[in-house]
Amino acid sequence: MSNPKRLKFCVSSEWRETESGQYMDITNSSTGEVMAQAPRCTSNEVNQAVEAARNAFPGWSATPVQQRADLMFKFKRQLEDHLDELATMVATEHGKNMAESRGDVIKAMEVVELACAAPYLMQGDSLMNVSEGHDTVMYREPIGVFAGIVPMNFPAMIPFGWMLPLCITTGNTFVLKAASQVPQTGMRMLELLIESGLPEGVVNLVTCSRNEAELLLKHPDVKGISYVGSSSVGRHIYSTAAAHGKRVQALGEAKNHALILKDAIIERVALGVRNSAFGCAGQRCMALPVVCVEEDAADKLVSHLVNAAKSLKIGPAYNHDTDLGPVISAEHKEKVSSWIAKGIEEGAEPVLDGRNIKVEGYENGFYLGPTILDHVRPGMSVGEDEIFGPVLCVKRVKDFEEGLQLMNSSPYANGSCIFTQNGYYAREFTYRTHAGMVGVNVGIPVPVSYFPFSGHKGSFFGDLHVMGKDGVAFYTESKCVTTRWFTEEDRKDTKVGTWEGTIHRE
Repeated sequence: MSNPKRLKFCVSSEWRETESGQYMDITNSSTGEVMAQAPRCTSNEVNQAVEAARNAFPGWSATPVQQRADLMFKFKRQLEDHLDELATMVATEHGKNMAESRGDVIKAMEVVELACAAPYLMQGDSLMNVSEGHDTVMYREPIGVFAGIVPMNFPAMIPFGWMLPLCITTGNTFVLKAASQVPQTGMRMLELLIESGLPEGVVNLVTCSRNEAELLLKHPDVKGISYVGSSSVGRHIYSTAAAHGKRVQALGEAKNHALILKDAIIERVALGVRNSAFGCAGQRCMALPVVCVEEDAADKLVSHLVNAAKSLKIGPAYNHDTDLGPVISAEHKEKVSSWIAKGIEEGAEPVLDGRNIKVEGYENGFYLGPTILDHVRPGMSVGEDEIFGPVLCVKRVKDFEEGLQLMNSSPYANGSCIFTQNGYYAREFTYRTHAGMVGVNVGIPVPVSYFPFSGHKGSFFGDLHVMGKDGVAFYTESKCVTTRWFTEEDRKDTKVGTWEGTIHRE
């Protein structure tokens, strides 16, 4: 497009033009065309968003929780009514196929639905007569302004699923630093939330560089940070924000492994691994980029994997018959291609190489075909570092114990899975694997929203994870109230004057 649309940022439900005069390109990943530009907000504009959220907090936190939940009911209906529109937007600016793009929005809706239960989820605990005449009640209360810093790979699910619904329904306010490569989905979803009745200032959205985003880590009015992205940045965000007294949940990189035993149903496993490894072009932190397979079954598995991968139709993300869409950008395509070259240099065998894929009529799109590297050995960086593309590494192991040890040596621990028909090994694996999300004959063990997305080790920095009860606890703090009421007889009893006195009553 010769004149791409220039987008605005949102403060207090008002869409504003940036004063910086600077914009960041947003490409249609399927064509390579610049289709819009995101504003590079100034430090002052980021501060305006925080100020709006701070000013909105007293009124919003005092709003009865049922009314806040009602907003989520209305928002969910809006998302249902606009599902196709939002999915097409995700597919266009990100590049995942239409089914995956719908899934992105639906996973956001899943947490919105959970947030509708806030009147139940926020309930505390109570105990009558904890000491003679004393009752204690624990309440969950909102904290203040939270900020979300999100990546490009799930423009609907991560900001409008993992973060925003539980944050605002528990009574907090929110500043979203949207990913500049894919902001349009979030902007449209915020428009729908505003149409649902969102009060001014409760949710604000900016796009900016890392320099301006750094303000959120230190701003005195920001009480907590939720982040998803690389582990190096996550570690920085965790240490910086925590040093400034903020709550932090920082989700980082992954190198998820599967252990495939020789008794597994290899034909079926190959199809599951194909979807897990190459779905969303491998651009998800729960992708399956490595399989450890027992040597006796390795040749058979690789043969089936190659055939299954070759059957994927590569094309524009928004075509409904596309199985594998493009990666996010030309730069990312080059980065993934460099990883493939490095793996081959390290000694891996490229049984399927997707670097030379061309899609007729879309030659400028950012396409990579599925790639399978066999005989990946310990010490090869291609099998240990996150690539974030449609690349599958095959590691051959002698047995269960060698495979489990190899998997557990990874510094990352988002997900792990085992494919087997043996109940003993399935149980042993579940008990001994280091990952926070475990699958038994399930290639992508992402939990539903009632449970936390619980990465371990270098995949997560913080204490409380996104979603589930962890998510509610992250966005609230507990207040314990102990009460006692006196009778006329109590007034005459001078031996009972304090809490301690009731415990050690004479």
